[in-house]
Amino acid sequence: MTVLTEHISVKTKGEVDIIDLTDKVEGAVENSGLSKGIVTIFVPGSTGALTTIEYEPGLLQDFPAALERIAGRDISYEHETRWHDGNGHSHVRASLLGPSLTVPFNDSKLILGTWQQIVFVELDVRSRARNLVVQIIGE
Repeated sequence: MTVLTEHISVKTKGEVDIIDLTDKVEGAVENSGLSKGIVTIFVPGSTGALTTIEYEPGLLQDFPAALERIAGRDISYEHETRWHDGNGHSHVRASLLGPSLTVPFNDSKLILGTWQQIVFVELDVRSRARNLVVQIIGE
């Protein structure tokens, strides 16, 4: 079994910027020389998240609207009381979505559904430069 670690750098526009990472993750798997295994993508930090979505204009509007209903910006957060940085909701949203995603691969191709893409979701209130960790495990 082989373990390889790569990185994907992204620059975000700020809150609820959704970035399709599928091609970059697929490229990392293809370049690994591994045929089958799993790839895990991880975001260091507490205001970013990873998930899958059908990356299409309707869902790119629906997903942020759903996050607003679940953990709205205008709700009182104790994080705000302590730090006054305007991103209490960002931390809650990131916790709900999660910092990592694992996808199996076979024949050096990700095993994803037809309309399923891997996305990074920026949840912080400002633009950020993110350095995501991609760890590929397989043979």
